[in-house]
Amino acid sequence: MSNQKTVPNAVNFLIGGTAGMAATCFVQPIDLIKNRMQLSGTKTSTMKIVSSIIEKEGFLAFYAGLSAGLLRQSTYTTTRLGVNSWLSEVASKDSHPSFLLKALIGSTAGCIGAFVGTPAEVVLIRMTADGRLPFEERRNYKNVFNALVRIIKEEGILVLWRGTVPTMGRAMVVNAAQLASYSQTKEILINTGYFKDNTPLYFVSSMISGLVTTAASMPVDIAKTRIQNMKIVDGKPEFKGAIDVIVRVCRNEGLFSLWKGFFPYYARLGPHTVLTFIFLEQMNTMYKTYFA
Repeated sequence: MSNQKTVPNAVNFLIGGTAGMAATCFVQPIDLIKNRMQLSGTKTSTMKIVSSIIEKEGFLAFYAGLSAGLLRQSTYTTTRLGVNSWLSEVASKDSHPSFLLKALIGSTAGCIGAFVGTPAEVVLIRMTADGRLPFEERRNYKNVFNALVRIIKEEGILVLWRGTVPTMGRAMVVNAAQLASYSQTKEILINTGYFKDNTPLYFVSSMISGLVTTAASMPVDIAKTRIQNMKIVDGKPEFKGAIDVIVRVCRNEGLFSLWKGFFPYYARLGPHTVLTFIFLEQMNTMYKTYFA
């Protein structure tokens, strides 16, 4: 608890964003596959999506939208991990925070981070989905900044916050599950006596946290993804909101389609959680060793 206080809030924000961006460089292809599966609207599989991308777009297509993914991490992850560290420090001053309080802190941090990161999220969804469209329907954004400028010019600035409510809802579920379960799992594993505060502990805690988070957040995530990628036809949006997406998916594709892409989602979220927390813990340790 005292070590936590040696890291200033500004540094917590910086370290959080940097850790998320570093992790994204490794998992961007899996994120793209997950988004394609959620937008498919039909029964498909990870291997079908992968083979289709390789055949029609080439290997480099797996990194489509990387610039948007990095911007998302620099906004969303910087904010959520920074706010989470700050609120955790405040909550720990007088007593050890309970699991419920940790979940509340995590969901609050996620909600704030999601609002800040929604514009980059909208661009990320569109850029990763573009290759699945017929050539004449593609948006063909050059990079995240070109996308932001074009969206503002062609559709209006408010479109950058399209899907904010389901994005914030997803973030609250993800962060309540991820940050709280990661912290709680670390405590439980250390208390067993088999783990020490080192990389193996971070790895196991992150993989367990990622599994919990995937199961809890996928229905909200698929609603968010489809809303942010939808087009307006004759002045009418494709979906009325997150509930409309979920109802229509259940009716047209089946209840379990809400967990469509579970494997790539977990394959993305698990390693991303692992890498983010490992980078986070290592950078915190380095800061305390060399700067505090």
